[in-house]
Formats: sequence, structure tokens, C-alpha cells
Amino acid sequence: QVQLVESGGGLVQAGGSLRLSCTASGLTFSNYAIGWFRQAPGKEREFVAVIGWSRGYTYYTDSVKGRFTVSRDNAKNTVYLQMNSLKPEDTAVYYCAASNQKYGSRWSDEYDFWGQGTQVTVSS
Repeated sequence: QVQLVESGGGLVQAGGSLRLSCTASGLTFSNYAIGWFRQAPGKEREFVAVIGWSRGYTYYTDSVKGRFTVSRDNAKNTVYLQMNSLKPEDTAVYYCAASNQKYGSRWSDEYDFWGQGTQVTVSS
């Protein structure tokens, strides 16, 4: 069956960096766009970034532009989210999700498979 596994979360001070990984199995990875979402306590899940089938297409929510970078390595069935200049408001559980749409989507209901999430905590 399809599995998405996130890793790389943790506790970091404001201004620091983390790199999240999302490794997939059970699907033809190169035919899926991978999105990153996050959910903070008491808030709804929100879109963070997406990378399309091709490494050339990426899209970010405004609050992370210039700080976060999404990339993929199809040979390793893995997508990365490099997070720099982290802020306390970035604290959340981060999820990756797979969509068979070429460019993915910012809407969570357009994703077919989800990971279990990884906690990111940014202290001030």
C-alpha cells in the first residue's frame, strides 16, 4: 500500500533551520505532486508548499516565500522542505501529501495520500 513518511522535525530556536523529508513508497513517485501542509494547535490545516511532477514547478504560501524551499529527488522517492529563518508562528505539525495532479494543489481535499506528520517547534 501507499505510504508517506515524514521526518526531520524537532525543536529549534527562532532564526534557525530544519529540513523535513517525505519519503514515499507504493506509488509511481514521479507521477505525483507532493504538497506540504501544516496544522498548529487550535487551527485548521493550511497549505505550505507544493512541488509538481517536474522539479521545475514549485509554489509557496506567502508567509514562507523566501524562507522555505521545496525540492525532490525522484531516485530516492523523497521530497524535502528546507525551512530557514524559522519563526515561532511556524510551529505546527507538518504533513506531506501526494496528488496525481501534475502541479498539485493548495487544497487539501485534492490530495490522495497523506503522511502521519512531524512536529516542528520554534522557540522564541
